[in-house]
This record gives sequence, structure tokens and C-alpha cells, in this order.
Amino acid sequence: MVTYTAPLEDIRFALDLWSYDETVPALPGYEDATRDVVDAVLEEAAKLCVNELLPLNRSGDEEGCTFENGVVRTPKGFKEAYQAFIEGGWAGLAADPDYGGQGLPKTMQFTVEELICSTNLSLGIYPGLSHGAYNALALHGTDALKTLFLPKLTDGTWAGTMCLTESHCGTDLGLIRTKAVPNGAIGPGGEPAYKITGTKIFISAGEHDLTENILHLVLAKLPDAPAGAKGISLFLVPKFIAKEDGALGPRNGVACGAIEHKMGIKASATCVMNFDEAEGYLVGKPHSGMRAMFTMMNTARLAVGMQGLGLAEAAYQSAVAYAKDRTQGRALKGAQHLDKAADPIIVHPDVRKMLLTMRAQIEGCRALATWVGMAVDVAERHPDAAQRQEADDLVALMTPIIKAYFTDMGFDVANLGVQVFGGHGYIREHGMEQLVRDARIAQLYEGTNGIQALDLVGRKLPQGMGRLLRRFFHPVLGFIEDNQMDADLADYVLPLAKAFGRLQQATGWVAQQGLRDPEEAGAAASDYLRLFALVALAYVWAKTAQAVLAVPEAERQAFHKAKLSTARFYMTRILPQTSSLFAMINAGAKPIMEPEEAWF
Repeated sequence: MVTYTAPLEDIRFALDLWSYDETVPALPGYEDATRDVVDAVLEEAAKLCVNELLPLNRSGDEEGCTFENGVVRTPKGFKEAYQAFIEGGWAGLAADPDYGGQGLPKTMQFTVEELICSTNLSLGIYPGLSHGAYNALALHGTDALKTLFLPKLTDGTWAGTMCLTESHCGTDLGLIRTKAVPNGAIGPGGEPAYKITGTKIFISAGEHDLTENILHLVLAKLPDAPAGAKGISLFLVPKFIAKEDGALGPRNGVACGAIEHKMGIKASATCVMNFDEAEGYLVGKPHSGMRAMFTMMNTARLAVGMQGLGLAEAAYQSAVAYAKDRTQGRALKGAQHLDKAADPIIVHPDVRKMLLTMRAQIEGCRALATWVGMAVDVAERHPDAAQRQEADDLVALMTPIIKAYFTDMGFDVANLGVQVFGGHGYIREHGMEQLVRDARIAQLYEGTNGIQALDLVGRKLPQGMGRLLRRFFHPVLGFIEDNQMDADLADYVLPLAKAFGRLQQATGWVAQQGLRDPEEAGAAASDYLRLFALVALAYVWAKTAQAVLAVPEAERQAFHKAKLSTARFYMTRILPQTSSLFAMINAGAKPIMEPEEAWF
């Protein structure tokens, strides 16, 4: 079984690093969300995850979901664990109090999602999809739809999904064939009703036994729809028609046709969903479905990034516990544990390098995610429009980076965990191979990581004539200029400055060459995203070192000393990858695009 304790001390450090108490509780509506409240919520979330979710992770993977006669059943214990989840109010953690939510900041939502993903990703996917559906409906639904459906999503008695993909199209959603036809009927609150017909695949949580109703947000095309993505509309299609008082009515024309047999996340039902003239209600304006759906997708992309982080943390903690317990050979400098026949493998340089690589990536990513999570709250609540725009720009810029880099990192760290365990990592007993299998999907869904890289270079970099870039470049440059003469910080600021210089040059290269030939930008995209992410982590590690050095040396605990040591490891052992990435970017598209198709 996986070894896991919620990393609350590090989460608190990340909140302090970005001055949470001076930022988020100062926002309108979040006055009560102080650190004391946050700490109490985290403590309770940790108990739920460790006591209720973690014990079901392996058994859920082994049993998986079952499908029979159109009915999907989740593994043993999942219904009870989900009930405990919603009874604790976790489904509505960041939801509007007007709909029964707790109204806590999005920063808290991201943090709790990490804990859930560390302990039981499959179970966490169900409320995660509901959270995305809530956001889309809250922003784009009519008052009638929100009044009827949001309270049910908030209390978790109803669930939500995203129904985008069809068998012939995934990323290119303009090709969808699902149709929506007005049927002349009137839905809840006087909403016009439509008949939705089509088939969607790869629908996470499309059918299950955890809730009494499921609300599907479905992309479809109206009869007068223009071609391509501009003709997509978004519809809410409930499994059961809802009555005006919220009671369940007749079964709708939507059914699960099959579930997928997957490499990982086996306790999460991934469904083929058939819509046969199912009643649905328009969300947002006609032919504006992509805008509404992106509300869900962007939230989901950040959440998927947290999945990578959560799985990485579980892999790291398990690997550390094993490395301290497993004895094999003697330390190269001589026996360290004379009372034992061999030394624990943590004495060996290669094992320590793997563990430090895992730790440096995880803690850096957690700090970066906290910065972006707080920016989400500022973007939504700050009274000053300029401040809201700046925060929103940062979130938009960092979303593809968090989704892609965090999930790549999660998979890499899980694999390192298996390597630390050696042969024992390859068998089911210790749970490491499950983490690898579960982590792999995060690099694929909600837009593959290659798509995230194209989004970064093709949309985010040129947006507003580079306006989004300034939200990251300016604070990093300011930090370097303010601290470059500080001798105590030299080991952290100088490597950051060099890597940041490479990022600036690479950005100019991608922008210039991309205008000349879009394939140049495409060939550089994935390497550029990774370069950007490594510099972002260098920035948060340099800020971490600054925060630790501000603590009087006599007062520094082992936690602080470990932070400085890990920061130094990151700067010397991981950040140098930016040099090779910079060289690969500058190699251009020719080595990739020159080979003829027939040669493959």
C-alpha cells in the first residue's frame, strides 16, 4: 500500500511564500478565509483523504467499475466514501453560498484537490467533473437553470460531466456530429427545450451509482449552425428530467453504451454515452458553446495538473519510506549502519539523486500552483479591474504550463518511484505501478500535452502583443534585479538569471520564426513549454531560498535547512536542462520536418 501523509507543512509554507493572508482574505467575500480557517480545513481534508479515500485506492483499481444492462457500478466502498465526501461539504467547498456552497477561495479548492489525487484519483474524478460543470453553468447558464441545478451540484447529490469527444474527433471539435433540434417544448423555468442526438466517447463519470442524477454538458450543433467550431453550442442534458421543485422526473433519452477498459484510473467510469433525442437546455448563446465549454476545460486543465502533483507526492513519500527501510549493499564511503548486515539504499548516490529530483520537482510545482491558485481568486474578486486583468493574464499564461508540465512531472516522478523500489516497484503489492498507470492518463486528457504546448506558443505568447508574458517576465526580472547583488542568494539568483535569459531569447526566437513559418513554432512548442516551466520553478525556488534565509539561522528548523538544500539541488542538477532545451529550440523545424512521410 502507498505510504502517504498530507504534506500540510509544505502547503502552509507555499501559502506564506505568496503572502496568502495579505492577499486572499483582503478580497471581497473572502474576509473570513484566513490562515486559521485554511489550516483547519486542510486538517479535516487530510483526515478524509487518509482515512476514507486512501484505503480504497488499491481495491478500487483491482475491482474496477462494472457495466451490465446499461448500469455502471463503482467498486466496493466507493458509494460510502463519496457519501462521506458530500456530507462533509467538500463538493461545495468553493461554491457560491447562494447555492449552498461554503464560498471558500479557489486556492483552497486546488490544494484540497492535490490531497484527493494523492490518495484516490479515481474517486476524485467524479466530484472533479461536477466542479467543472458547476463553473460552466454558474458563468453561462440562465438564472432558471442555475436556480434548479446548481444547488444539486453543490451538495453533491447530483453529478456533472463534460461531453465533448466523438469517435472521429477529439481536439478538432469543429467536426462533431451531435445534433440539437428545437422541439417546441418548455423546460424548467420556461427554458426552451431541444432534442439532442449523437454519441460521445471517453466521457469520465458519464454513468455511475454515486448520485441520483447526472447532468451532462454536451457540445452539439443546431440546424442553422455555421461550419466548424463557430457552429458549436452547449447544452445541459440531465439523466433524469428535473421537475420545477428539484424532484426527479422521467428518465431522459441518454444512456451509457459501454465503459472503456483502461490502463489506469480503473475505478473511474469512462463511458460511451448515447443521446437519443434527449431533452436538453441551451447554456449560453447559440453557436457560442466553445466559449462556455472552455470555462470547464480551463478549470479542468488546472485540476489535471494537480492530479500530476498529487500522484507525484504519493510516489515520493512511498519511495522515501522504502529507501530508508530497504537494506542493500554498503555505502561507497564505508558501512553506515554497523548494526545491520547492509545499509539502507538511501545511502547510495543514485537513489538520493532520484529522491531529490522527485522532491525538488514536487515542492517547486506546489509553490507555483499556489501562486496561480491565488491569482484565480484575485482575477475573480479584486475590486480593481486592472488587478483582475493582470491576475487573469497570469492564470491564462500558466494554465497550459501547469497542465502539461505537472502531468509530465507526475508521470516521471511515479516512474522514479518504481525505480527506487527496484523489482518490488514492478509488482502490485506496494502500489507504485498503479501510480504510474494512473499518472499516464493526465498527459492525455483535457488536451494532450502537445496541444498545451501549441496553445502556449500559438495563443498565449502573441495575445495582447505579449501582454500575458509580462505577467511572468516582469516579476521575475524585478526579483533578479533586486537580489542579484545579495551574496547570500547568489547560488540561487545567478542560475535563475542565466536560465531566464535563455527563456527570453527562446521567446524571441519562437515569435520571430513562428511568424515566418508556423511549423517552426510547432516544432519548438513542447521544448519551449518545458523551458518555461523550468524557469518558473527556478523563480519559486529562488523566492523559497530568500524566505528561508530571512529566518534567523538559530531559528531554522530541519524543514528550512531541507528547503535550502533542495533549492540548491534544483539549481545545479535540474535547471541546467534549460541549456539543452535552448539548443533544441534553436535547431529549428528542419530536422523534424525534412524527412519524407514515406520514410517513416
